[in-house]
Amino acid sequence: MSSAIRGGERRFALALFLPALLLLVVTTALPLIYLVWTSFQRLDLSMPWLGGFAGLDNYQKMGNDPRFWNSLGLTLIYTGTTVVLQVVLGLSLALLVMQVKRGQAMLRIAAILPIVLAPVVAGLFWRSLVLAPDFGILDFITRALGLGSYNWLGEPGLALVSVIAIHTWQWTPFVFLVLLASLAALPPDIYEAARLDRANAWQRFWHITLPMLRPAIVIVVILRMVTALSAFAAIFAATGGGPGSATEILNLYAYRLSFTELSLGYGAAVATVLLVITLAVAFSLFSFRTKK
Repeated sequence: MSSAIRGGERRFALALFLPALLLLVVTTALPLIYLVWTSFQRLDLSMPWLGGFAGLDNYQKMGNDPRFWNSLGLTLIYTGTTVVLQVVLGLSLALLVMQVKRGQAMLRIAAILPIVLAPVVAGLFWRSLVLAPDFGILDFITRALGLGSYNWLGEPGLALVSVIAIHTWQWTPFVFLVLLASLAALPPDIYEAARLDRANAWQRFWHITLPMLRPAIVIVVILRMVTALSAFAAIFAATGGGPGSATEILNLYAYRLSFTELSLGYGAAVATVLLVITLAVAFSLFSFRTKK
């Protein structure tokens, strides 16, 4: 291939790449830079006369802020629990459906339905129809079983369990579909060789299926963990972060600080900490994916 043709192809590729890069910089990089810059400012709309450069004051303030540590703990619990539940349930469903010879297409279509719902719609659906006291589906089931009625979104412990259930319900189908496609792509001859070597079902799963699914599982964990860390709409629609601060994860805490208490500088610092945690988790899991 001549240098003129190669140069033309490079220019064509660059012409296709630059608009996407420019859009990404404008919509993602610049807002993140502005967020970090704001986190170093003393920006409080309730006391605008105290504005100015704050340095690390906003970050030092977190050390003595019990709401921040409570939100951080809730974020870790919420993220860890939902991701583990989604992977375990999604993989279990995928393994089960792989044994179904007919009707897989209908199951896949049914699995898509929770995913296509907007998170705020999912939160309102659970709040209004599933978890409503006395009239909700779950309350109807517990009363039919003689377990009584519960205020699922009004008691702190139950509210946290409820928002975990909402997130798990909506995003487990995504994990299920990804792992089902990965299972379908595994070579069957390896399993035939394992059966000839008298490996039982558990040995085939542990020594063949899991290692070969590891890249897909790691990618799924990264995507689901990033989504859980940045969760907002479903929790806001279901509980608003309440009762009190029982479901106030870091994202909701940063929102309340910025738009309810008008402490934009401190709210930006909390959001920046959440950004750093998300990036650290993603990079750590990516390194695990490439590790032999």
